[in-house]
Amino acid sequence: MVATEIVCNYDYMTTNDGLEKLRGWFTGRLPDSWFDGAPQVVLDREEVSVIGTLAEPGIAEDASAAERSGAIAGHVQRFREDTREQRIEIAREAEHRFGRKVSWGVECGGETAMFTQLSVPVMTRLRQSERRVLDTLVEAGVARSRSDALAWCVRLVGKNADDWLGELRDALQHVERARAAGPQV
Repeated sequence: MVATEIVCNYDYMTTNDGLEKLRGWFTGRLPDSWFDGAPQVVLDREEVSVIGTLAEPGIAEDASAAERSGAIAGHVQRFREDTREQRIEIAREAEHRFGRKVSWGVECGGETAMFTQLSVPVMTRLRQSERRVLDTLVEAGVARSRSDALAWCVRLVGKNADDWLGELRDALQHVERARAAGPQV
């Protein structure tokens, strides 16, 4: 069996039993041959993402960066095509069992490729100065719309504040465990 890592970013399924159930289900359901090591299971309010590591394809050590990049892209594409039907079947089972959509991705050669992902609308209120930032990104051609500009900003912050966000997620997991251990209201 392949052990999985689970990351819970939101206060959903916060009981240890709920998280263990989700992790255990994917551990038992995923084919052992798919990933090199344990896949990461990321949970939020709408979606469960399963991201596994693929072993790098066998290419010569003296291969150029372009050849290496092409080999990795082909390897990822082959995995995607070869596992499509089984991933769909597993996703349907998980969606029925856990009430969340399932997305898939792989990491290979230091790059992560997501095959499927939800794009979920979020409601926000922005002040004029914040809207001007988004409008500048649109006017400069960085984004097609305010929505794209906001997504771009979130990706930029996520990339540049990765260590801080990781610490914050770890702290949230401690809070969730303390809540689960406390009295049930």
